[in-house]
Amino acid sequence: MKAKKNKEIFRSTCPVSSSLDLIGDKWSLVIVRELIIYGERTFKDFTEISEKISTARLSDRLSKLESLGILTKSNHPTNKKVFLYNVTKKGMDLAPIIVEFISWAYKYLNDHISESSKQLAEKLKKDRDGTLKEIMNSHSFKKVEK
Repeated sequence: MKAKKNKEIFRSTCPVSSSLDLIGDKWSLVIVRELIIYGERTFKDFTEISEKISTARLSDRLSKLESLGILTKSNHPTNKKVFLYNVTKKGMDLAPIIVEFISWAYKYLNDHISESSKQLAEKLKKDRDGTLKEIMNSHSFKKVEK
């Protein structure tokens, strides 16, 4: 991003605020979560998640995240009408943030979160670094970062 464009995107020079300006909306983080936790996804996969994102919003967020270099979009090998979305190294670097959300929710929203989230949180509680490394090593990156 060019300096002039940054002034249009960012509200301040605060790193937290600036990061939230780029990826802080609910849907972007949910999409990143899906890619980090479950790996390669199709558009249809995203439409079937429990959060029920609209297709228009999903298209918008996927395009935004691709333009930011957080995910890649490629053709399906057998169906050219289907695209595959993968997390990039830049996107994968958000994994510690995603797992901290999971840990926080386990602590404060335990009666609300899914059993699979509780299992992951327990695993993180026992060995955060090892579990995070396992998650991060489960991905291969198809494209060199921008």
